[in-house]
Amino acid sequence: MPRQLVLDLPFRAAMGRADFFVCESNAAAVVGLDGWNGWPGGKMLLIGPAGSGKTHLAHVFAAQTGARILSAADLPGMDVAALAEGEALVVEDADRIAGRPEAEEALFHLHNACADRRVALLVTAATPPARWGMTLPDLASRMQQAGQLTLSPPDDALMAAVLVKLSADRQLALTPALVAHILPRIERSLDYVQRFVAALDAEALAAKQKPGLRHVKTVIARLAA
Repeated sequence: MPRQLVLDLPFRAAMGRADFFVCESNAAAVVGLDGWNGWPGGKMLLIGPAGSGKTHLAHVFAAQTGARILSAADLPGMDVAALAEGEALVVEDADRIAGRPEAEEALFHLHNACADRRVALLVTAATPPARWGMTLPDLASRMQQAGQLTLSPPDDALMAAVLVKLSADRQLALTPALVAHILPRIERSLDYVQRFVAALDAEALAAKQKPGLRHVKTVIARLAA
């Protein structure tokens, strides 16, 4: 059967609270975000590796609080005073601006504006602030003083739930047998699960077939290579 040309089109990932799976590896972070009104100093760090659910939880938090979600890298040149309005704000990937003076200074001033106006500030990063390598001492100090919520590596239940969810987001139906075959053979990372599902979607579309064991084995082998 001829393979179909696959266009790399974007898909809509479900980002609501009902789509987030609470389990042992993330339960403490969920509880901590729910209690945002009581954060010490009105700020909190959400720490976890790529694909651990930080962005999903940030969107859940934003839906609860009306917070705007920003990338730390985009802060330079933005109106800090205008950003520090409302009840809450989310700044993602703060660890990625280390060594960029303009971005570090912008985050520092935004932090202070949020503190002055009692705006709850949620900052996400892959690692704790002591490992970011910030060159602005005042910013490093402020971040290290913040409370921290940590997303642990995914357990089996979370891996299976996210695999099924991301497949459903792409309208891929995975049978329980396929899920059972996939889980012990893939990297234990939610970031990997995202890449796996995207590759499986492309493989099934190219073959004009529903995803089956043959497609799964092909994708696992390709990603392993």
